[in-house]
Amino acid sequence: MISVEIPGNIRLDIDHFVSDFSGTLSEDGVLLSGVREKLNELAEKVHVHVLTSDTFGKAHKELEGIKCTVHILDGPDHTGQKERYVLSLGAEKVVAIGNGNNDARMLKAAGIGVVVCLKEGCSVEALTAAKIFVMSPMDAVDLLLQPKRLIATLRR
Repeated sequence: MISVEIPGNIRLDIDHFVSDFSGTLSEDGVLLSGVREKLNELAEKVHVHVLTSDTFGKAHKELEGIKCTVHILDGPDHTGQKERYVLSLGAEKVVAIGNGNNDARMLKAAGIGVVVCLKEGCSVEALTAAKIFVMSPMDAVDLLLQPKRLIATLRR
């Protein structure tokens, strides 16, 4: 667990890190350099989950060797599936990251939603649902590994 006291009477007790895969941790289905190491470092403190539509069919292979739960979404309602997954973990104890329209409800439901903007871009819907915007998944993970960054961004 990672606990952070944010000035303005906000206490965060984070147990779970939930991430989209395509466009968030990867580009064109290939895991970004440095993500594997960052996620494994984070997995020493919280549970790491990757939820994906697996657009490129490479998620399981790319995530091998990472201490995480991989959940491949099926059926038509990936947006709802992601939101329900976060809610099932206890949303207030979740930091979620994503970039697309199908991540927006997950980002809004999470204790902290972080939108990531890579080459695929990020949707306006995801952007407005998040509390924090970052330029890479490594930056998102570092918010938890270096919690004073969360304090600097979220304090009132």
